[in-house]
Amino acid sequence: MPSDTARFTPRGPVDVDRPDDLDAFWNEALAYLERTAPAAAFVLDETMSGDGVDVFAVAYSSAGGVRVGAWYTRPEGAAPGADLPGILLIPGYISDPTVAKSWSLRGYAVLSVAPRGKVRARDQIDPGYPGLLVDGANDARSATYLGFYLDVVRGLDLLADRDEVDPTRIGVHGSSQGGGLAVATAALRPDLVRCISAGAPYLCGIMSSVRLTLTYPYQEIREYLHIHPEQRAALETAYSYLDVLNISERVACPAQVYIGLGDDVCPPETGFALVERLPHVEQFLTYQGCAHGAGLPWVNEEIDAFLERHLSPSPAAAREHDLIGGNA
Repeated sequence: MPSDTARFTPRGPVDVDRPDDLDAFWNEALAYLERTAPAAAFVLDETMSGDGVDVFAVAYSSAGGVRVGAWYTRPEGAAPGADLPGILLIPGYISDPTVAKSWSLRGYAVLSVAPRGKVRARDQIDPGYPGLLVDGANDARSATYLGFYLDVVRGLDLLADRDEVDPTRIGVHGSSQGGGLAVATAALRPDLVRCISAGAPYLCGIMSSVRLTLTYPYQEIREYLHIHPEQRAALETAYSYLDVLNISERVACPAQVYIGLGDDVCPPETGFALVERLPHVEQFLTYQGCAHGAGLPWVNEEIDAFLERHLSPSPAAAREHDLIGGNA
């Protein structure tokens, strides 16, 4: 069961400076994305399809012409005009995208994205894990993570363009990296996202997290600065553009946020900071004694109910609860 937030004592503040030209930066980034046509290919995988679900291997072009991948699943034989609710799934930092057949058995069309650096998206850019967080990060415009954000936004656009998907009923879901980028995607495409479910959100209060935890991925920044201490000011400036807290106020849809109060990867203080900034938090779930799993497996029922409330899938077989989770 979720715990009482009053029992949590923050270990320190979560601060992030907001650049004066933040909105201009993101407008420029989205315009840069639009310069590359998606050239999307959805190829039916007959060996993985069946038992009520069609599975497609997806490839598309994103910012800078980088070719990335995804898996797309839908109820078997869904025709144009089916008006299926959609879910964009975003993987964790070291995780790769799932083939979300169990979600599609419930009536959802699901795009599970593999941004640059993930399996099936490593041909052109592969910063490694660890590595992604600090790759090119002494300037926000050269940071590999900027392209990573835009890869996810492009995936949302493709999902909304599918003939069988209702573009007014799309949710975004993920945990850890997926949680932070769910918020970022809704902030950058507020007109397309109906709801977000974000677990253990990463990339919130980035530099504060370096002070609050000693674990990866934030440890990458500490190690980088140990070697390049002269880069601290440049990193702090770059991350202020990429920090999800700074764009979270642009989110226009209902949000569900869930965290573990014992999380040593994404400090719970940053989850509280996010909830304070999000305009429409419908549900904030905290779990005493839970770490980066953020309440798994108990929180699954809450996630399912939240998405069903806002996306209204067709009645179908229950989704298999993810007892392991994809939070890393």
